[in-house]
Order: sequence, then C-alpha cells, then structure tokens
Amino acid sequence: MSKQLSLADAMLDPRLGSNAKLEEIGRAIDWSRLEGIVRGIRPGESGRPPYAPLAMLKALYLQRLYDLSDPGLEEALLDRLSFRRFCGFGLDARTPDETTICRFRAAVAAAGVMEKAFAEIVRQLEAQGLLLKKGTLMDATLVKARHNPPSAEAGLGAQHPAEPDADWTFRQGRSAFGYKAHIGVDQGSGLVRRVVVTSAKVYESEVADALIAGDERAVYGDRAYPQKARRDRLTALGIKDRLMRRANKHHPVLPRWRRRWNALVARRRAPVEAVFSAMKRLYGLGRARCTTLARNAADIFAFAAIYNLRRATLRRNA
Repeated sequence: MSKQLSLADAMLDPRLGSNAKLEEIGRAIDWSRLEGIVRGIRPGESGRPPYAPLAMLKALYLQRLYDLSDPGLEEALLDRLSFRRFCGFGLDARTPDETTICRFRAAVAAAGVMEKAFAEIVRQLEAQGLLLKKGTLMDATLVKARHNPPSAEAGLGAQHPAEPDADWTFRQGRSAFGYKAHIGVDQGSGLVRRVVVTSAKVYESEVADALIAGDERAVYGDRAYPQKARRDRLTALGIKDRLMRRANKHHPVLPRWRRRWNALVARRRAPVEAVFSAMKRLYGLGRARCTTLARNAADIFAFAAIYNLRRATLRRNA
C-alpha cells in the first residue's frame, strides 16, 4: 500500500511542488513594487481577515497563464503546491474560493489595477535592459464578445442588452461583434509595451498614438495607421515612419516601388501576430470572459503582463 504523505514529508523534500517556470517568473521582477499598486483592494469576505492582495494578484496571473476559470483557479490553489508557493499561500492558510476570486477580479478591474501593474512590470523589464527599442510593431485583434451577436431582426449595429460595451466592426468583408485589443510590441524582444482595449467599432488609427512610446527608432503598422499628423509627429520625434501606405483618390494605384516597400514593412511587423496567436490559443482570450469593457480590459492586461514575464524568462535562458 502506498504511504500517504504527511505535512512533515512535504516540508522535508524541497522537490515537492517545484515548478521551474513559476519560480523563474517569481524571480523576474520585484513583486513588492506591485504590492503598493494592489494595496487597498480587499479580496476577503466581509467580517473575515482579508487575503493578502499581492497573493490574490498573483493568483489572477496564474489564472491567465493557465487559462483557468474561477472554479478552476480555486481547485488549482487547493491542489497544486507550486501555485500556493508562487502566490504566497501557506500550507495551513485558507484558500480563496471562486466567489472571492470573482469579487477580487471585479474590484481590480474597477480600480484599473491590472493596467497599472502591467505598466510597472514593463518599467522593471525596461530597467533590466530587456527592451531593445529598435521599433514598435502596432496592430489590433478582435476579441469576440462573450454573448452571441444580437439577432438579425435587431439590425446590424444593435447592442446586446447583457453586454452593452461590445460593438460591431467589419473585418475581411464580414461583420464581427466584440472588442479590440490594440498593442504595441517591442521589435526584437517581442515584449508588449503598450495596450489599449476598446469596443470593436473603434478604428485602429484612433488609438495608434497611445501605442507609440516615443523612444523607439521606428514604428511599424499596416494600412490602417498612416495619417499625415502621425507621420509628422514621428518625424519630429526622430522616429522612422514604417507605416504601410494605401491607395487614395489622388493615387488610386500604388507604384511598384511602394508596393515592394509595403511588403518589406509587412514582413517586419509580422511578429506581432505571434502575440495575438498566443493570446487566443494559449491564454484563452479568443472570446471575452466578461460582459463589461473594464473587466475584459483587465483580463487582457493580465495576459500582457504574464506574457511579458514568461517571455523575459525565456530570453534570459536562451
């Protein structure tokens, strides 16, 4: 018969609950800097001693890294010693249940914590010299709404009563309903520097300036981004304009040299698609989990943060 492990056995063998990936992420940054950002968010139930906010924040990063639901995260925290170690929950400590996790996610979304925490993580990775600043690769991707689109009887452009922040857009000749994640990726390192989350109807060019850091050597974008004012701004900042050009009424057909130039820009900006692929295939964000823009934005900022931390550890080990 197999012998059941005692608490003493678990304390004696340091290999139990080891997870090299989480240990590297835990060492990647100074987490105490994030503690100040999340302090004041009460994740515990009324009348009970609250859970440590930083432990709960780390739990949300685990949720995104492993694409877990709230019940799935509760189960994992109960079952996986490596998760408890990463978050800082002692073996004899209470474990937050799915309701507490859900309430904490809502609270940090309302307070903008995930966006601030993402900015702090980027700042620390930059201080470590991991941002190359050769260029910024800009693009946007559609995140489908949690609910199915309104019925055809409601008409194109109608909103869903249970998800009023979601909206319509056209992509490749077809209508789509949901949100957009706009990102700026550091060329070479592949780290996400800037994130803006909007409803799907917001055109990429409307938020493009928020994706430009101002210290990169070039900015790459597809045909959605060229704009005279933006090109003038890049020139004034000494940043190379690598925004693909599109035909217009004055030039209905692009000359051959411009088409070749566009093709070269497209090849340079292609790595941004890998971020979107990971976001949807590995991190479970092909469809929104929540029904408000603020909560879905918090999920996307959580993805960008943990994606950067994971990528930073891989670059160090390369």
